Amino acid sequence: MKKLLILFLAFSCNVKEPVQKTELLGKSTPEAEGISSEAILNFVESAEKEQPNALHSFILARHGKIVAEGWWDPYNPDSPHLLYSLSKSFTSTAIGLAVNEELITLDDQIISFFPDKVPENPSENLKAMRIRDLLRMTTGHATDSYRRIQGHPDGWVAGFLSLPVEHKPGTIFIYNTGATYMLSAIIQQVTGKKLVEYLQPKLFDPLDIKPPQWQSDPDGINVGGTGLFVTTMDIAKFGQLYLQKGNWKGQQILPETWVEEATSLQASNGSNPESDWDQGYGYQFWRSRNNVYRGDGAFGQYCIVMPEQDAVLAITSGSSDMQGILNLVWNNILAGMYPDALPANQEALSALNDKLKDLAISTVDGQENAELGNEISGKTYKIEENQQQIDEISFNLNGNEKVITLTIEGNDQEIPIGYHTMLKGQMNIARLGNVAVASSGAWTSENTYRATMYNYESPHAITFDFTFDKDKLFIDTKYNVTFGGSNQPQMKGTLE
Repeated sequence: MKKLLILFLAFSCNVKEPVQKTELLGKSTPEAEGISSEAILNFVESAEKEQPNALHSFILARHGKIVAEGWWDPYNPDSPHLLYSLSKSFTSTAIGLAVNEELITLDDQIISFFPDKVPENPSENLKAMRIRDLLRMTTGHATDSYRRIQGHPDGWVAGFLSLPVEHKPGTIFIYNTGATYMLSAIIQQVTGKKLVEYLQPKLFDPLDIKPPQWQSDPDGINVGGTGLFVTTMDIAKFGQLYLQKGNWKGQQILPETWVEEATSLQASNGSNPESDWDQGYGYQFWRSRNNVYRGDGAFGQYCIVMPEQDAVLAITSGSSDMQGILNLVWNNILAGMYPDALPANQEALSALNDKLKDLAISTVDGQENAELGNEISGKTYKIEENQQQIDEISFNLNGNEKVITLTIEGNDQEIPIGYHTMLKGQMNIARLGNVAVASSGAWTSENTYRATMYNYESPHAITFDFTFDKDKLFIDTKYNVTFGGSNQPQMKGTLE
C-alpha cells in the first residue's frame, strides 16, 4: 500500500496530458513507454498462480502503443468474446451520440418514448424517471429489474414499466441491467435501428470493428446491458477512444463533454476504500481506485482506462474473483508504470515475450487410454431427464481420435476431445445455445473419464466427469463460472 501511495504521489506531481494519439499505433516495448517488463510478467504469473485458467486475454497500451498482449490458447486474437456488462459502456456511448444529434436529452421522461406500453395510472416515481436515471443506475427500483421483465406477455419494455418503483428516481444506486436494456430500447425507438446498427457507422466503423453480434430480446431489441461480442483488440480501441476524449484519427467521434460526464462520478455506491465497486458510478462506467475508470462485465471482462498514466488495459477472463484481478493490475502493472521511459532491459523483455508466446489454458491431467475405454466405445447411454437436456451420450475413447457424442433434442453433437491439447468443435451449452468449444480429456481413474470443454467465445467452460459402473453411467458436471451454483445435479444413464 505504501508503494502505491508513493507512486500515486509521484504521478500527482508529474501528471502528463494524454498524448492524444489518433489510434493504437502498432507496438512498442514496455520500457520505451515507461513500464517495467518485469511488472507485466509478474502480473501474468501472479494471475496464473492465484487464479489458474481464469485469464483469457489482455492487451496493454500506453501512449497509443501496444506494449504487451497475450491470449491463453484456445482463446485467440480473432475470436470475439462475450462481454457481459462491459456491453453497458457501449450502450452508454450510443446515448451520448444520440444526445449529440439532439435526438434525445438526458432529462427526457422514460414513459414519453413508449406511450402504448405505459400502465394505467403510472406512479409518480415512474413518471419522474428520466434517461439520466437509467444511465446512473438510479431508477428507484429496489432490485435489479432484468430478470423480472423477461417473459412479460407484452414484452420486456412493458415489463419494465409495469414494475413498482419503490424509491424516488435519482436518490439511490441499484445496479440494474434492465435499465440499460431500456436505453437500448430508447435508441431503437428514436432511430428506427437496433442499437448495434446505430453504432456501426458511428462507432464501430471508425474504430475498424467488424459488425459484432449483440443478443436481442424476443422483440428484436438488443439487450444493451449484456450480450455484446467483440475481440480484445476491439475493447482496447474502445478504451483508447475514451482515453483520447472521443477523438479518433483526428475526428471527434464522441463529444469530449460526454466522455468527461460519462466517466465522472454521477452516483455514489459505497464507501469501502478497498473495493473497486465502491468508488462511484458514471454513465455505465465504474469509477475505480487510483483515479481510474472502467467498463466491466461478469467474470472479469475489463476495459480499464488510466488517464493519468495515458494507458489502457483490456482483459477478458472467466473469473469468480473479479476484485482479485483488479488487485493484480494495481499491484503489478500500475505500480510498474513511470512518467518517463525506462532504460532498455532486454533480459526482462525476453522473459516476458517468452511467457506471452506460450500462454495456454491447462488441459485435463490423467491417462490417455484405459482398458475400459475399449469396452464402452461405440456404445450409447440413455440419460435420465436432466437440466442439460441431454438425451443420450455415446463415446469413442479408444485410439488417437477421441469423440464424445451428445444427443440433444434428437440432434447429435460430435465433440472431438484432445489429449494434452484442445480440439475445436461445436456444443450446445445450456443458456448459451450452440457455441464453439475447445476440449481436452483424460482418464482420471480406471473408471472415470474427465472432459473439459471451453467455449472460447465466452467466459464459460464445462467439465464432465463420466463414471462408468457396469451398465450404469454417472455424470458429474461443473461450470468454471456461473450465475448459479457451479456444480450441477448429477445425471444418470443406462446402457442401451
